[in-house]
Amino acid sequence: MLTVVYLVAIAAEAMAGALAAGRRNMDVFGVAVIAFVTALGGGTVRDLILGRYPIGWTQHPEYIYLVISAGLLTILLASHVHHLKRIFLVLDAMGLVAFSLIGCNVAREMGYPLAVIVMSGMITGIFGGVIRDVLCNQVPIVFRRELYASVSLAVCLLFLGLGKAGVAPDLNTSICFAFGLGLRLLAIWRGWGLPTFSYRQRWE
Repeated sequence: MLTVVYLVAIAAEAMAGALAAGRRNMDVFGVAVIAFVTALGGGTVRDLILGRYPIGWTQHPEYIYLVISAGLLTILLASHVHHLKRIFLVLDAMGLVAFSLIGCNVAREMGYPLAVIVMSGMITGIFGGVIRDVLCNQVPIVFRRELYASVSLAVCLLFLGLGKAGVAPDLNTSICFAFGLGLRLLAIWRGWGLPTFSYRQRWE
């Protein structure tokens, strides 16, 4: 199940990255680069940190074709994309949860301690968006009020907790996926967010 969701998610993330590039008036090459790093950047950073070689997408060139094609296709469909905003939000939420679970599983299979497993899941889930926003000269969405990184953290902790409780891997994945997707969509609908910190010091 996660493989199918993963393919849908990286295509959706690539399209979201392409739209972000379009808002910054980037050329076609820029669109392709932003689409690529948005979709595959989180997994790349995770593999580099964990020392997992070769890096995942280098062994699956079809992922490269998929995300770049999705990014370039967005250029042609951009005038219609705003009608699909709700679908994109759902796909983005699916991608966040799927990436988080995949990241957790990768670190767990490599024998890393629990804290590293959680960080691996979060890095996989959110870092593509962080790189995209930095390259587009924006404050990353995960550092603002939205419940985004928090959802990834909750999914990772639930995944590990259910695993410790002896829940079968497939059932564990299904429960965590449903929980994470529901939490993210509920947060969007209700406007939930974390408290923000605003500090402005007056210099005399």
